[in-house]
Amino acid sequence: MPTTICDKISLHYQLEGDPRAPVLMLCNSLGTTLEMWQPQMSILLTQFQVLRYDVRGHGQSEVPMGPYSIEQLGQDAVALLDHLQLKQVDFCGLSMGGMTGMWLATHHAHRIKHLVLSNTAAKLGTPELWNSRLTVLASEGMAGLTDSILERWFTRRFQQRAPHVVERVRDMLLATSAPGYQANVIAIRDMDQLHDISTIELPTLVIAGRHDGSTAPELGRAITQRIAGSRYLELDAAHLSNWEQAGAFTAALMDFLNDTDLRNT
Repeated sequence: MPTTICDKISLHYQLEGDPRAPVLMLCNSLGTTLEMWQPQMSILLTQFQVLRYDVRGHGQSEVPMGPYSIEQLGQDAVALLDHLQLKQVDFCGLSMGGMTGMWLATHHAHRIKHLVLSNTAAKLGTPELWNSRLTVLASEGMAGLTDSILERWFTRRFQQRAPHVVERVRDMLLATSAPGYQANVIAIRDMDQLHDISTIELPTLVIAGRHDGSTAPELGRAITQRIAGSRYLELDAAHLSNWEQAGAFTAALMDFLNDTDLRNT
């Protein structure tokens, strides 16, 4: 069900699993909904209570007037935790979701136990790159961007092997609100967390895709270099590594969160 949070924005969320289990919060990428985590859900629910939500401007969440900022996206996450009276959670975000996770870890570290940053960057692209995308969006809508996005998000071999998966993701992209997408693109365009993330002291796992056309592996390695003690994993996948290498992604996530040494930190 949706919830109205502090700045009167309604976010659609799902909280599932044993209420006695630790909570894992999942945050979606640009252009997707909470359904992007479906490949992980059956296994995650064996050990966690899982909180998923549609980021503002996406899915069934409200689309307030933009532009947005990474700070706003992070504040939305904090407000949702407050609404649900969750003092501390494990957090996993992919792409824009990882950018939100970095902001949370630098500004509200006490709310996060363990941090997973997947296929993401602390600073991404140039203003010119993002502005050209906004130009296409204005003239052609989401349909004008979707094919090129899917080329960056999945390797060609995966597209051929699992066209039904690619079509599910295509549907999410095409259903995304154009104003919501535009406002979130501006948040990414204007973001620079390269300096701030060096203050993160949380146990952190960084996941990258070897063939990622959106957030190249070197961007993941740059995060790892700046967060002391963080771990780095590179999967044989493109951008949506949690779909293309669902089993390996889920296993890595579970192994990290169940690490006894980390749980005692």
